[in-house]
Amino acid sequence: MIFPYNDKTISYRIQGSGPAVVLLHGFLENMEMWAILEEQLNTDFTTLIIDLPGHGNSEVFSETHSMEDMASVVRALMAHLQIESVSLIGHSMGGYVALAFLESYQEMVRQIILLNSTPYADSEERRQNRGRALELIPKNKNLFIPVAITNLFAEDTRNEFSTEIEQLIRDANHMPVDGILAAIRGMRDRKGRSSVLKRFSGSKVIIAGTKDSVVPINDSRKVAKMTGSKLFEVDSGHMTLVENVKEIPNIVHFIE
Repeated sequence: MIFPYNDKTISYRIQGSGPAVVLLHGFLENMEMWAILEEQLNTDFTTLIIDLPGHGNSEVFSETHSMEDMASVVRALMAHLQIESVSLIGHSMGGYVALAFLESYQEMVRQIILLNSTPYADSEERRQNRGRALELIPKNKNLFIPVAITNLFAEDTRNEFSTEIEQLIRDANHMPVDGILAAIRGMRDRKGRSSVLKRFSGSKVIIAGTKDSVVPINDSRKVAKMTGSKLFEVDSGHMTLVENVKEIPNIVHFIE
């Protein structure tokens, strides 16, 4: 389905019935990453899945897609669909968007689940790495994407999931360069939201991969303790829904 936004279009899918759950994918991903989880949720929940701006079939609408901008897209789509209360599940960058949404529209959020994500802002090293990516991608997008996606998987699982990695690479190669750059700028410039998560009195869950090199497990443990969030540790890298499919029923169990 297509939602018009700022003279551009946002692609989304809504299915099922019951309390609404919004699923927000990560950088270089699209709504299809949620397919297995979506299927399990649809009997008890209404699932709203969005291609975030510049990803999947959604258009680019700005030079920088800030987390606040993308949260505003989610809010506008919810208003269009007359959804007033949600559980938010965000993978990686989608978690950053979920936290920005929580900060601005807390009264609409029943629950937030961060999947391989963090409320921390980028470290200086990560900001510098993003700066290098911004320089590289316009010259050679096809060099950046395979490395970026492969590094999301735990080192000892990359051969096992080579087919899935190749599919993710193919999907990401269809993204426009300006969409990739807009997302990187937004992630680089985002603020930390640990205090937002800590203040939230609703259900909050962090699902973390013990082999995640992007969001180290020790960071997730610290955040969970600091914010009063429930922590669920999974044997995976940064792509838990791909690397450990058998844990999906346990993830469903956390959703309210």
